[in-house]
Amino acid sequence: MIDFDRISRDRLPALLRTAPKAELHIHIEGSLEPELIFRLAQRNGVALAYPSVQALRQAYAFTDLQSFLDIYYAGASVLLHEEDFFDMAWAYLEKAAADGIVRTEIFFDPQTHTARGVDIGVVIRGLHHACQRAHQEFGLSAELILCFLRHLSEEDALATLEAALPYRHQFIGVGLDSSERGHPPEKFTQVFQRAAALGLHRVAHAGEEGPPAYISGALDALGVERIDHGVRCLEDAALVQRLVRERVALTVCPLSNVKLCVFPTLAEHNLPRLLDAGLVAMVNSDDPAYFGGYLNDNLLQTFDALAQLGARQAYALLRNSLEASFASTGQKAQWVAALDRSFADVAA
Repeated sequence: MIDFDRISRDRLPALLRTAPKAELHIHIEGSLEPELIFRLAQRNGVALAYPSVQALRQAYAFTDLQSFLDIYYAGASVLLHEEDFFDMAWAYLEKAAADGIVRTEIFFDPQTHTARGVDIGVVIRGLHHACQRAHQEFGLSAELILCFLRHLSEEDALATLEAALPYRHQFIGVGLDSSERGHPPEKFTQVFQRAAALGLHRVAHAGEEGPPAYISGALDALGVERIDHGVRCLEDAALVQRLVRERVALTVCPLSNVKLCVFPTLAEHNLPRLLDAGLVAMVNSDDPAYFGGYLNDNLLQTFDALAQLGARQAYALLRNSLEASFASTGQKAQWVAALDRSFADVAA
């Protein structure tokens, strides 16, 4: 048993930085830092709308999800070749390893690239190569989840899934992201049924800007195993009971929620209430290049802003992240044992 009361708040930052953890909500295109955007633009002869790295960073003042997506898709325009996708993923994976991440399940948006004429194989091969190298060099377990853009049609999503099937062994699941408002999960029932038949894991963004009904829809119509974001579930008591009962994980992204005006400040975030309700919540970075920080930045800033979070909540968040991953049961048990040791050592 870990004596959490023996771990003071001043010892939490170091523990949060070094303890083993998983990141289950990271959009790889959202890890594309302005410096790399400009480097790739120069390498590929792509003209950018911003004259400098500083000018691009200054544009990161978002009022909602759509205002972010407009810049997000523009940044992705520099990604053309397999090497570009490798470089983007490798830059993130180096940071992940430094943050103590032992497992990451990386979202990627092939439609963002195929719409520009980039072959889906170029996208997947470049990202997968980076994942393989991270495992070889860091021992980091990294897998890919192919996401469909919900503002596009289900027909487009189905075509994207079929085009990706030659690379089926290089991704483990499918997800649903992009503009939530006005695009209920039921719109994508067929493509998620197809993914389930192929043995792919299923996740979906729901309950960030969209209503709690979108969370229920993702569970019922899409058969998802995790909910990305899900912070609005507290508006529906029956839904909360269901999520607790079924142990459905919520991949919460605090800095993203503030940057996109879901919450006014970190101090007003409902993460403590999610944990108090018994929900399987965890912390992730979402689009770290745009939202002000990677996973450890999210953890440290959230704990600094929310005094009611202590060692017990820190342990729960990290353990939830490991157990909610799609890794093998045996591998998860090893990571949880390492997490236990890291907390027990500090409490000793």
